[in-house]
Amino acid sequence: MKKIFILLTLILSMQFIKGQSFNGFALYNSQGSNTTYLIDENQNIAHTWNMTTECNYTVQLKENGNLIRGTKGNTSVFSNGNIAAGGGIVQEIAPDGTIVWEYIYANSDHVSHHDLTLVGDNVLLTAYEKKTSTELNAAGFNNASSEKWPTHFIELEPDGNGGANIIWEWHIWDHMCQDTDASKPNYVSNISDNPELININMIQGGGGPGGGNSGDWFHVNGVDYNEDLDQIVFSSRFASEIYIIDHSTTTSEAATHSGGNSGMGGDILYRWGNPSNYEVSGSQIIDNAVHDARWITDDGRPNGGYLQIFNNSGVSNSVSAIDGIETPWDAATNTYLRNPGQAFEPFSYTTRYECAFSSSGQSASDRMSNGNIYVNASGGQGGAGVMYEVDSLGTIVWGPYNAQSQKGFRYECDYPGIIALEPYMNTATTSCFNHTLVEDFLLEDLLVYPNPTNSDITIEFESTSGSEIIIGVYNTLGQEIFNKKISRFSGQFKEKINLDYYSEGVYIVNIVSNTGQLYTKRISYIK
Repeated sequence: MKKIFILLTLILSMQFIKGQSFNGFALYNSQGSNTTYLIDENQNIAHTWNMTTECNYTVQLKENGNLIRGTKGNTSVFSNGNIAAGGGIVQEIAPDGTIVWEYIYANSDHVSHHDLTLVGDNVLLTAYEKKTSTELNAAGFNNASSEKWPTHFIELEPDGNGGANIIWEWHIWDHMCQDTDASKPNYVSNISDNPELININMIQGGGGPGGGNSGDWFHVNGVDYNEDLDQIVFSSRFASEIYIIDHSTTTSEAATHSGGNSGMGGDILYRWGNPSNYEVSGSQIIDNAVHDARWITDDGRPNGGYLQIFNNSGVSNSVSAIDGIETPWDAATNTYLRNPGQAFEPFSYTTRYECAFSSSGQSASDRMSNGNIYVNASGGQGGAGVMYEVDSLGTIVWGPYNAQSQKGFRYECDYPGIIALEPYMNTATTSCFNHTLVEDFLLEDLLVYPNPTNSDITIEFESTSGSEIIIGVYNTLGQEIFNKKISRFSGQFKEKINLDYYSEGVYIVNIVSNTGQLYTKRISYIK
């Protein structure tokens, strides 16, 4: 058993070493294209999803290997239809292009647009809702003459019958205030004393990329979910700000100022980038556009737990920045700390990378497990249209790759969705799936299935060696959950292993001979 553990440790350490450079995949959809691409570290296409409709903005890979995408529906039913990153439809797509489920969210009162993110197996959508000038004026907006489209979010749960159900909602309209008319709702005497609310008069304009006076009020263009905190972060181009809200609320609590883990209902927990929006002093860090607010995965990687944004004009009108923000989160009180009358800290970005390739719109970034930064400088609005990766010294270690992508994502080799997608990929040029440490295969036709699994796995192979064989299954900590020794074995082997009593995650199946020959496969267990 000591020998097996050493071999397992060798495998895991090799995987860690490989993670020091770009070793994984990038997922993207080019501007105006119907096709989603997954490329490997050598910039070769590993898989494509060829669909009949255009992706509106974002694609993501689920842990089961399926694709989640927003696509363009009939946005013309919503006012003028000239909507920035207009969508109206969200789909889950199997590796072979089959639509697993689809949901239409477009009518004369609301339409999905821009971004989406995963909440477990569910999907959180960004959407507009229409408010007339009458409604705006009644709520304290100063002299509204036309409709506006405030943001809201809906969470969709697949119903198992090709559709989905809305199980949670949050509306920015429920969390606005004003200090101009005490006779109207949402009146507060001092905006600066109420940073948890949005001043309805802080953005008088609209339009922008949506075109003219389209009503695109806040232009929320990015959203991310933090499972550990059960919180949502989103970015607003026109507010030059990012916001965090509580997802632990019910829908009814989300419309109020109490409830949830924070006790604040759906109010703003944290905001950053433009303190003048809530009338306190401080530098405006987001000068123009911002996109892709997301949390850096907090798993031991550098700056884990920070927020990270693509600050389109962070350095200058022509030079973008990737800004990291260490938020003042206090787990003991479930709040983001702030001194009264002051802006939320930090008063400036905590980390900054000045982009080698920039974009004035769209775009995305991520932080890899080794601390490298992945940059997607969108091709929209005259941007560079490339993806690349830099190390801690700012040296480009991968790319630039001309993708003309609106928003790209990086997935490392051990992501369950990548493992699940392996049978459908072109894996010839990626090192992610080099499982064998010996040139001479001990076994023939080794199968470990299903992968991913939600319960059992079956191990099946044929051996002609006649040597002793040890079969072991381990979690990524090296803990053994299954072991079987077979003396002088030749022939067909098949055995089922139940994983119901174990935690979700990646498991390693090792088959070792008494001569030290090793074959290994990884599986993803998702309950």
